[in-house]
Amino acid sequence: MDIKKVFVVGSGLMGGGIAQVSAAAGYQVKMHDISEERTQAGLEAIKNSLGKFLSKEKITQEQHDATLANITTTVKLEDASDADFVVEAVFEDLKVKKEVFAQLDGICPEHTILATNTSAIPISSIAAATKRPEKVVGTHFFSPVPLMRLCEIITGVQTSEETLDIAESWARSLGKTTVRVLKDHAGFIANRLYLPMSLEAVRMLEAGVATPEDIDNAMRLGYNLPMGPLELTDMTGVDILYNASMAIFEDTNDPKYYPPPLMRRMVASGLLGRKTKKGFYDYSSGEKTSYWKV
Repeated sequence: MDIKKVFVVGSGLMGGGIAQVSAAAGYQVKMHDISEERTQAGLEAIKNSLGKFLSKEKITQEQHDATLANITTTVKLEDASDADFVVEAVFEDLKVKKEVFAQLDGICPEHTILATNTSAIPISSIAAATKRPEKVVGTHFFSPVPLMRLCEIITGVQTSEETLDIAESWARSLGKTTVRVLKDHAGFIANRLYLPMSLEAVRMLEAGVATPEDIDNAMRLGYNLPMGPLELTDMTGVDILYNASMAIFEDTNDPKYYPPPLMRRMVASGLLGRKTKKGFYDYSSGEKTSYWKV
């Protein structure tokens, strides 16, 4: 199948990034969200991202302009009616995702592939909301999408080989390196391995073993990671990590994925990381600063 038109549901950090790289690869992209304010904020973030690439001479003015010209925004999910490939990038909640997929299933043509950017929820659980489970696939990108090279391609129980091949070819056309997840289990590859370390970092902080800075420095300098687990959690969102961990726990009943009490309290208190200006670090000044008392 020849993909020309891509529809992205969600204009936040992940949705906007997926829209950007899709448009940069030459696809006609519609970026959707529930309000004009959100779509415009997403578009501004894309413009800022492209501006940085342009200032660093990583793209030309022509590439900058062409990418923006390939993006339109909409608040109407019905505008996915001519899409060849849809990527959902909404809140990491199964109920919300199933509602979106049920609507898309009734809107999109029969040939349209419906992809989800879920970071942990089993694909088959989402596909169950549609009458085309063979055309539902996981395409899990990593943040920030324009910079991170990986995309996990995840099968559902009924996902066809053709759908997997098309999704993988599409992701590679965006400049991504792909890995295939051959069985539909929560967390896939990367998060199944990384989340236990992140949760253990929270448990260590909760127990007063070390400060966030020292925990992150130990992992960055000891294992040559670009970011420590608590820094990365703040960037991704404490709530995102919480929901991803719960999705794996509910699928596997493995206690190592159950979020520690501190994380649950932070989510309840709105301490979600960079997006709320405070998480494991304080970002209210525009810079990452320490505030945690162990």
